[in-house]
Amino acid sequence: MLGVEQVDARWRSGTDRTVVRVQDKVQVAEGVVTLTLTAPDGGRLPDWTPGAHVDLTLENGLTRQYSLCGDRWDAHSYRVGVLLEPAGRGGSSYVHEQLEPGHVLGLGGPRNNFPLVPAESYLFVAGGIGITPVLPMIAQADLLGADWQLLYGGRTRSSMAFLDELSAHGDRVQVRPQDEFGLLDLPAFLGEPRPGTPVYACGPAPLLAALETACAGWPARALHTERFVAADQGAPVRTTAFDVELHRSGRTVTVTPDTSVLEALAAAGVEVLSSCRQGTCGTCETTVLAGVPDHRDSLLDDDERAAGDCMYPCVSRSCSDRLVLDL
Repeated sequence: MLGVEQVDARWRSGTDRTVVRVQDKVQVAEGVVTLTLTAPDGGRLPDWTPGAHVDLTLENGLTRQYSLCGDRWDAHSYRVGVLLEPAGRGGSSYVHEQLEPGHVLGLGGPRNNFPLVPAESYLFVAGGIGITPVLPMIAQADLLGADWQLLYGGRTRSSMAFLDELSAHGDRVQVRPQDEFGLLDLPAFLGEPRPGTPVYACGPAPLLAALETACAGWPARALHTERFVAADQGAPVRTTAFDVELHRSGRTVTVTPDTSVLEALAAAGVEVLSSCRQGTCGTCETTVLAGVPDHRDSLLDDDERAAGDCMYPCVSRSCSDRLVLDL
C-alpha cells in the first residue's frame, strides 16, 4: 500500500489534483460498494455541486470517474458508488476486491458536466448505478422546494443501491426492478410535455436512447443526460491526416487517421491532462483558436459544438486541414 507522500508525489501535477484516504467501504447492493473519502489530514475537501464527478487514480495506476453521491454540505468527506463490472477494464474489480479503508488515492476535480439547472419541478430517471448523480440532485430539489419525481430501474431489487435512503421520499420515488416490472414505462412516467420541467437521466445507453425517443415532443434542451460511455457519433468527417498547431509553442503535430489527437500529442511529448479517453468526463477540454473541430464527445450541446471554441482531443478530430489549439 502506497503512503500519502508517495501518492502525492506521483499524482500532483495539476491545480485540481489532491489525495484522499478511503475512510470506509460498504456494500450497499449486489455488486455495488460505496467509498467514503476524506483528506489525509482531516481537512476540507473542495466544494462541489449536484451532478459533479471526481477522477480517482487507484494504486494500480488506473484512473476512473465516479459521481459524487453524498451530502454536498459535508465539507470533510466525499461518497462515491462503484458498480462491479466483470467485463470492464479493471478499475471496478480493483475497488471491489483489493481497495480497503486506509488506502490512499489520487483525486482530480470535482468537475461538473451534468449541472442541475434551476427549475420549479424536475423529472429524474436513473438506471442501475446511474442513481449516483441523481441522489444529490433530489436533495438539492428538496432544499429549493421544487417538485420532483424519480423513476429508478435496475435488473433486480437486490442490485439497486440506496433503496433505504430513497424510501424516505415516499411516492415521489418509483422503484421498478426489471424482473418485477419489465422495461421502464417512460411515456407513462413522463406524461405530456411540460415546459419548464427539465428531465435528468443517467444510466445505460439503451435506457438513454429510449428516453431520447420518448422526449422527442418535449421542448428543446428539456432532456439532460449523463452517459457511462460515449454515444455513437458515426464515422469521422475526414479520413485523412490533419495538422494540430500548438499556439503557445509554435509546434505542429500531424494526426494520422488511426491516432487520436491526444495520442499524437503524447507521442510528441505534449501531455494533456486526460482520464476517460471516451469523451465523457471533460478532463481533457482544450480551447480551439482556429480550425473546425469534428466533435465526437458526449458532452457538448449543439450550440457549443457550433461555436467550435473547445474540443475533447481524446475522441474529437478535425474537419479542417489544420487545428490551432491553445497548448
